[in-house]
Amino acid sequence: MLQMAPAALVDHYLGISRLLAGQLDFRSAIRAVAAEVAHILPHDHMDVCILMVDGKYHTAYETGMDTAWSELKSAPVANSPIRTLLWGEVDYLLTDDACADPRFHFDGAFKGPIVEQGLRSRVHVPMKVQGEIIGALSCSSQTARLYTMEDIGHARAIADLLSPYFFALRAAEQAQRSAIVEAEARAREEGLRLGALKLTEALEQERQRIGMDLHDQTLADLTRLARRIEQLSHTGDITPEALEPLSRGLQHCMQDLRHIIEQAKPSVLQLFGLAQAVENHLERSVRDSGTAIEWELIDETQGACDGLEPTVSVALFRIAQEAINNAVRHARPSMIRVRLSCREEEIAIVIADDGEGVQRPRGRAGGGIDNMKTRARLISARFSIGPPRTGKGTVVKVVLPIPSPAQAADTHEEMR
Repeated sequence: MLQMAPAALVDHYLGISRLLAGQLDFRSAIRAVAAEVAHILPHDHMDVCILMVDGKYHTAYETGMDTAWSELKSAPVANSPIRTLLWGEVDYLLTDDACADPRFHFDGAFKGPIVEQGLRSRVHVPMKVQGEIIGALSCSSQTARLYTMEDIGHARAIADLLSPYFFALRAAEQAQRSAIVEAEARAREEGLRLGALKLTEALEQERQRIGMDLHDQTLADLTRLARRIEQLSHTGDITPEALEPLSRGLQHCMQDLRHIIEQAKPSVLQLFGLAQAVENHLERSVRDSGTAIEWELIDETQGACDGLEPTVSVALFRIAQEAINNAVRHARPSMIRVRLSCREEEIAIVIADDGEGVQRPRGRAGGGIDNMKTRARLISARFSIGPPRTGKGTVVKVVLPIPSPAQAADTHEEMR
């Protein structure tokens, strides 16, 4: 390469500084200075590799050629062809032919662009701020044996100009990312708080409903039976014929109590598991509806639900229970199908019917649907409800990531 006069070099360095001003992101910054850098270091490809704050991952911003390096938002430093430079083991990298240089070819190296684009001559220098490596500047050419040791000095000068600016961009991006994470965390916390409040209100309404059922139904029946027994004791007319209505009444009361208890505490779930509890509820709901509804439960979980925390199982059951109840009571379906599946560390429950679709009441905005959404949020599950892709009806879907033991413990504490 021809030597450049010192005055011309200074002009180009000043040009790089001027072009950096006002650039608000990495990609626009490197593209803004590429032409000015090319006057000092001719290149077919130039990139700036920036280390993330943890130092284990990096991301690349390039100009001249678009390669797979910049397609990844983050990549392990251990797989970078210039990892020795990023780790501080060498002070620079200079090669006449990177396609054959063993330093760029090792097990796991992300070297594809070097070979695919024929990036032979390469020069790499670290970018430092206060002695700490924050990334690397790389210039490459498809022409072999282009760069010399003198170019290492030029590259270092350019890196010194870029480093403070790119350090500030990294700090701004990190601050923005932290602000987004914090805002999302606050939103989730507020959502859970409001969700828990709604669920508490729903539970209180459920408690009142059970109380009214016991008072208006079971207690009234028992009071009537007690009065009849008292009348019989006074008249002395205690015959099998007189006792037969009392026996039927007592059986009716016990049946009502069992129904109330089952609604309050899903004992089948505790005894036989989620799939059996959902199937039992589906069968009973269809039977009690008195309408001709076909139903089917498909369990593809292979027992994956058995290891769930009790609170998580109850929440999933209650969501399925509400979806089935809605379908039976309001949708007028001819078919209800429930599918439980386990794929890629997720458990999914899908309740689908071919009825009239979701009908939200005009008053309270769908209390049952809101409760399903809240229960899903409290166990960190994804919830969706809507029409199927084809045909008519409603599809309710709950997808639960299978938690690790530590996550399961956190969820248990949260649900308490």
